[in-house]
Amino acid sequence: MTANNTNLSLSNKVAFVQGGSRGIGAAIVKRLVQEGAIVAFTYVSSPDKAQALVSEVEAKGGRALAIQADSSDTAALQQAIRIAAETFGRLDILVNNAGVLAMGPVEEFKLEDLDRTLDVNVRSVFVATQEAVRFMREGGRVITIGSTNADRMPFAGGAVYAMSKSAIVGLTKGLARDLGPRGITVNNVQPGPVDTDMNPADSDFAGALKGLMALPRYGKAEEIASFVAYLAGPEAGYITGASLTIDGGFSA
Repeated sequence: MTANNTNLSLSNKVAFVQGGSRGIGAAIVKRLVQEGAIVAFTYVSSPDKAQALVSEVEAKGGRALAIQADSSDTAALQQAIRIAAETFGRLDILVNNAGVLAMGPVEEFKLEDLDRTLDVNVRSVFVATQEAVRFMREGGRVITIGSTNADRMPFAGGAVYAMSKSAIVGLTKGLARDLGPRGITVNNVQPGPVDTDMNPADSDFAGALKGLMALPRYGKAEEIASFVAYLAGPEAGYITGASLTIDGGFSA
């Protein structure tokens, strides 16, 4: 099935995924294309991996564009969004997936790690949304990948990360109010532990996390991507300002 099938839920839609070259981001890119969207995505390093994703998409009849941009670089992020909108003529969907994780005891936590966390996990979400909605019409979608740690941080060392993800909850509510009159929805997806190269399901750390969950397994990146695709689609038009948890019962 190719991405030009007009019966697909996201046919003729253009999406921009901030942080889309690997893990959850790559799964989101592939799922949005599968649903009919044209997708531009950013990556920071590893151009070979980003181009491999584009080639995979194109081999299945879809369209994708990889743009190098560090989400902590305001000008680069804004420019990437403009390139996507100008290349494809519009922008319908923004997915804010870029994120960093720094952990450590509060007494030893470096302030530069605090700044980096807030720059990528919070500031870039606002910057990308501010720029993207300039190109959006009624029916636009803004979706941010937050974390279940906004609601539950069950171990020491994660205070700054939890703070950054909690900030997304408030930002989502506020942006939903700002953009609702324009017919643009804004939502926050809060995954629990997901099996990626950054947090593999077979690590020692994973074993401890599984003991905190109702479903004793890690999630799959494709499961998060399916949730994002639903929120991006026409059936989710009445959902906005929501923080929606998909965490295997981690916060139950």
